[in-house]
Amino acid sequence: MQIRFCMTNLHGMLLGMLGRPRHLADIRRLLRNFQAVAILGARQVGKTTLAQAVAAEFGKRARLFDLETDRDLRLLQDPEPVLAPLRGLVVIDEVQRLPSLFPPLRPLLDRRPIPARFLLLGSASPSVATRGTESLAGRIAYYELDGLGLDEVSADRWQRLWLRGGFPRSFTAKSDVSSMEWRRAFVQTYLERDVLDVGLRMPPAELRRFWQMLAHWHGQRWNASEFARAFGTSEATVRRWLETLEGFYAIRLLRPWHASIAKRQVKSPKVYLRDSGMLHALLGITSHAELRERPQVGASFEGFVVEQAIHASGALSHEAYHWATPQGAELDLLLVRGDRRIGIEVKCTESPVVTRSMEIAMKDLRLKKLWLVHRGDMRFTMRPGIEALPVAELDALRGALD
Repeated sequence: MQIRFCMTNLHGMLLGMLGRPRHLADIRRLLRNFQAVAILGARQVGKTTLAQAVAAEFGKRARLFDLETDRDLRLLQDPEPVLAPLRGLVVIDEVQRLPSLFPPLRPLLDRRPIPARFLLLGSASPSVATRGTESLAGRIAYYELDGLGLDEVSADRWQRLWLRGGFPRSFTAKSDVSSMEWRRAFVQTYLERDVLDVGLRMPPAELRRFWQMLAHWHGQRWNASEFARAFGTSEATVRRWLETLEGFYAIRLLRPWHASIAKRQVKSPKVYLRDSGMLHALLGITSHAELRERPQVGASFEGFVVEQAIHASGALSHEAYHWATPQGAELDLLLVRGDRRIGIEVKCTESPVVTRSMEIAMKDLRLKKLWLVHRGDMRFTMRPGIEALPVAELDALRGALD
């Protein structure tokens, strides 16, 4: 059975309204060089919309299988006779629901000449999606799709993006109230279905409490013993819960950078909710006025800038770190590619100043550049190598690691 791909007007309109040309160009390039490309990211982040735009270029030679539907899920239990005859582009959505699909894909990807290329969409990391069944190493390129960036919504709307987050339907909602309603419904669906699909055995109410505790922990160093005590369980268990949420792109664990310097350094990762809108939904923050009055405003701004800086710079997840010493020196974000090191410090202020901690980071880490990202409007040089950068101008980081 073959299922023809059709582009819906709704998704077409959404793509046209927001535009994600950089991602489209990257995916097209990867499809030219690999037999398969996997677009991975949180549910509802826009993977299907991008896939539809790519598939539209293949016309009738594009086919879609949606593993959210029982029909397609049953159909691909025995994938070889279904997929082998197809030509052009084969799109398979929500691949993490069928990890047994990956071993039969390997011989299909090894065919020469190449009759079809595969575009796989998943709401979980490769380790979660495949569950160890098959790596497809050398045959597949993984492309991580994050939420909307400032370059996609226009920089002058950064405060809206900060409050509502980067999920397209949340950002484009008619009002802050309707945006919050969408995010609350999303959280409920996520808790009741998505995470439990991968075998995490815990009641949704317990997972919600864990997620909410992480929201209050946002921007702090992970402390497994603290969470284990709060939930009356082992450190290994809460660590598994944490890694599951990371695998579904709900949180970011910013690993510590261990530089080869004499000073001792902090070795615990920092925990962030990846989407600021989801953070605010879990904290019950519905407006900018309320956000400004909350004690979490600084941590919220820091997490928002960290995500946007990674997005703008094009850094991969394994190229992003935090750095800190037991003596108190720290750096919110360190981007490392090869021998290039870029530092980013975040201050929720309109009047940034150079701190002693920043000077130590510049010296000890031998940074090429340190950007101090702030809420104000002015961009200016503070010291040699240290520049104040308004959050609205984060696009200045593009190409910083090249």
